[in-house]
Amino acid sequence: MPEHAAPLLRPPRHRVDPRARAWWRLQALLTLSGPMLLTALVLAVLSLLFFPGALPWLGPLLLAVLVLPALGYLAAMPRMRYAVHAWELGERAVYAAGGWFWQKRRIAPLSRVQTVDTVRGPLQRRYGLATVTVTTASTAGDIKIAGLSDADAEELSRRIGEVAQDVPGDAA
Repeated sequence: MPEHAAPLLRPPRHRVDPRARAWWRLQALLTLSGPMLLTALVLAVLSLLFFPGALPWLGPLLLAVLVLPALGYLAAMPRMRYAVHAWELGERAVYAAGGWFWQKRRIAPLSRVQTVDTVRGPLQRRYGLATVTVTTASTAGDIKIAGLSDADAEELSRRIGEVAQDVPGDAA
């Protein structure tokens, strides 16, 4: 191994709750896949009612451009996202990995933690999930750990708060 090679960063140890896949699937259905499928259905019905001669070429076009991508996204995104999303709280830092297409890993020193928030939106409450947001004194933004069970989110928030108080701040 070369003398100046960067060490490999292992993935965080804790996975998000498995129910997060259903939450992400519902989000996809409401925001992207659902509108695409509804658009394809409306265009097919309008074509059938007013332009029946267009259906032989419009049907395959709608299938290729709207239906198959919508169903593919609905099937693949939650699985891919679940494989990446993870978190870990160490003695001196909080570490989170997320994303599905653009994957991101962030490590924030606990000495830089300013606030810890727990958010439960209406869809998350339906699945018993929450998002923990750790705000640090960094221009890179917050660390968000989405898809935690309510109990895990409360425990993580409590532990980050306790550990952050015990970690000495940066010397000025």
